[in-house]
Amino acid sequence: MELRVLRYFLTVAREGNITRAADFLHVTQPTLSRQLKELEQKLGKKLFIRSSHSIILTDEGILLRKRAEEIVDMVDKLEAEFSSMEETISGDVYIGGGETDAMRQIARVVKELQLNYPNIRYHLYSGNEEDVTDRLDRGLLDFGILIQPADLSRYNYINIPAKDVWGVVMRKDSPLTVKNTIQAVDLLNVPLICSRQAMKQTYSKNEFADWFGEDFDKLNVVTTYNLAYNAAIMVEEGLGYAITLDKIVDTSSDSNLCFKPLEPRLESGLNIVWKKHQVFSIAANMFFKKMQVEFSNILSDV
Repeated sequence: MELRVLRYFLTVAREGNITRAADFLHVTQPTLSRQLKELEQKLGKKLFIRSSHSIILTDEGILLRKRAEEIVDMVDKLEAEFSSMEETISGDVYIGGGETDAMRQIARVVKELQLNYPNIRYHLYSGNEEDVTDRLDRGLLDFGILIQPADLSRYNYINIPAKDVWGVVMRKDSPLTVKNTIQAVDLLNVPLICSRQAMKQTYSKNEFADWFGEDFDKLNVVTTYNLAYNAAIMVEEGLGYAITLDKIVDTSSDSNLCFKPLEPRLESGLNIVWKKHQVFSIAANMFFKKMQVEFSNILSDV
């Protein structure tokens, strides 16, 4: 199976039309159609349902698209790593993480590193713990930022010198806005929008569940989410109260939303992780060393 043909397939899947894909790839439509037909014959599966104006992926086509994207991403990453092995340090660093204000710490490391190595590029991937660790395990990320509680047993990690504060995002006209802080009892009889990671009961210690105590199973969770942007929209539309981290939802004076911290105060630590026995590219290794120095300096000042 040729990489070129996989790229052809991904272009057709993205465009949803043979003619547009052929124009984008600068090949003739008959050539592209023949390549796709040969790919189907090679795999022994029908990948497309064709009509006069568009194509739709079959279940087998959807699976191939996912695997082809992984293969192409990995090849592109490998080529970039080898092309960076030259006198001028360059290359790409791939970092995944959830929504957290602690990303500022990563941004500061990147900014410092750019002063001496401006040819290093950084690629950010947003997702929850499951998304990030999946891509990390498959070699598509160099580093992952995980918000505690998280399973760190499979990785090496460094503690990020920052804490995320848990609280409730609500509309400014909500009854609970009269409170400066939110206690567990305040949340028992209201509809809640909760992070799926925080709701998981698979960790040996789930600080979020411990905060609620015996009332955890009594919560009226109407919606779960993995990234807070959509949760904030649900709150704005009056669906409920979102339990989330501070500083990742717009609660400025221009917003219809506000944030109230939990009481007792609940904070989550953060870790930047990488696979055990990981062999870093030159660029990723430079980032790693800079991160170690910068985070050590911050901790020593605390």
